Amino acid sequence: MAKQTILNRILIILRKVFLGFGILFLVCLILSFTSLPYWGYYWLGTSQSKITEKPDYIVLLGGGGMPSESNLMRAFFVFRAAKESPESRIIITIPGNPTDSTSTARLVAAELVSKGIATDRILYEELGTNTRSQAIHLQKFNAEKLTGKAILLVTSPEHMRRAVLTFKKAGFARVSALPAFENALEADLIFKDNELGGNKILIPDIGSNISVRYQFWNHLKYEILIARELAALGYYKLRGWI
Repeated sequence: MAKQTILNRILIILRKVFLGFGILFLVCLILSFTSLPYWGYYWLGTSQSKITEKPDYIVLLGGGGMPSESNLMRAFFVFRAAKESPESRIIITIPGNPTDSTSTARLVAAELVSKGIATDRILYEELGTNTRSQAIHLQKFNAEKLTGKAILLVTSPEHMRRAVLTFKKAGFARVSALPAFENALEADLIFKDNELGGNKILIPDIGSNISVRYQFWNHLKYEILIARELAALGYYKLRGWI
């Protein structure tokens, strides 16, 4: 009898858990048809993003391997910032061996060099494995105290708020930020389904519905990025890192 009671309680708990996940999933689906996920993503990228002065150092905060979407995007924005501030130096903060030409950090550097950045402008910080440790290792770097220098952080939009707050907490007083937002395609992507041939089926044409074809899926991705980043911000806050 006792075992049956325990089993019933477990089943009730599981039913409530699955119901909760179902409601959460439904809410996420509904939100993906609105602009809220985009504005949440935009807020993470811009709420702490200001450029107040020319940087002494442009800091590329690594994000994955190379080539990867995140590192290629960040390298593109670092290149643009470096062209606008030719006196600045670039620090690539990616763990690994910077003397290895096949390492991620060196491949990112090669991407910058291919765009015209001089190799003697590029430095490497290879010890930091998360945003907090990167900030700590850059407090004093290359025999120079960087906390008083003007730095420009370049990272993905969803990571930008946490990055700026982390560096400020680590003592950096002159922090600017450049989020690596992607640009929307300027072309008109509308098409007429039946003009492309193939099977004619009894479902609505989607060629003229950009929301279903692209916005819905992009917003689902934004929701995941936002959820992950809010969890990271909460953890950093609890640890006293921001």
